Amino acid sequence: MKILKKILIILFILILLAGTFAFLIGYGYYSNTLHEKSLTERVEEVTSKEHYLSFDELPKNYINAVIAVEDHRYYNHGPIDPIGIARALYTNIRDGEFDEGGSTITQQVAKNVIFNQDKTLIRKLGEVFGAFDLEKNYSKDEILALYVNSSYFGDSYYCIYDASMGYFNKEPKDLNLDEASMLAGIPNAPSVYAPTVNPDLAKKRQAHVLNKMVEYGYITQEEADSIK
Repeated sequence: MKILKKILIILFILILLAGTFAFLIGYGYYSNTLHEKSLTERVEEVTSKEHYLSFDELPKNYINAVIAVEDHRYYNHGPIDPIGIARALYTNIRDGEFDEGGSTITQQVAKNVIFNQDKTLIRKLGEVFGAFDLEKNYSKDEILALYVNSSYFGDSYYCIYDASMGYFNKEPKDLNLDEASMLAGIPNAPSVYAPTVNPDLAKKRQAHVLNKMVEYGYITQEEADSIK
């Protein structure tokens, strides 16, 4: 028992040290990034775009589709979602591949607005601090608007307005459920799910979005099936 106790103490100390090290590295990376340009300046670069759409200008079906597929507990958790991280970890272990990341919409905004797209551990650590700073200074609705106005949709479309006009030749406010659910699924992997690149995969991704909307009560199964 004494040996086991010592092992547990050592493990606890190692975890504490690792956590402290990760905290310092992530915070340092985030702070250095903000020295180049403040959070406010970075957000204003997005909100000052010609076709930036506020939350109130986004169609309800599209908002629901994004939340359902990207972060269904978005309005019920903070900058990070421990439940989502645990679920993603379980899914990745079960499937034997890294197919879920557990990032919240706020974390994705931090990635899009504050950092570059490099998939490094240091950036992921900095992303957490960016997410906390975003939720300290902006509302959930504002952050969601930042997300859809800074995401890449393939075919050189870097916001929801451009994607809606480019793929469907209509403004986002005029999107129907079919079109909204298609667009909601693209940012997860634009090079794969853009309908002009892989129409079949785009439809499969859309079906996943619709299933999630049914699961979380945004639409009925009949509505989803009529589109599928």
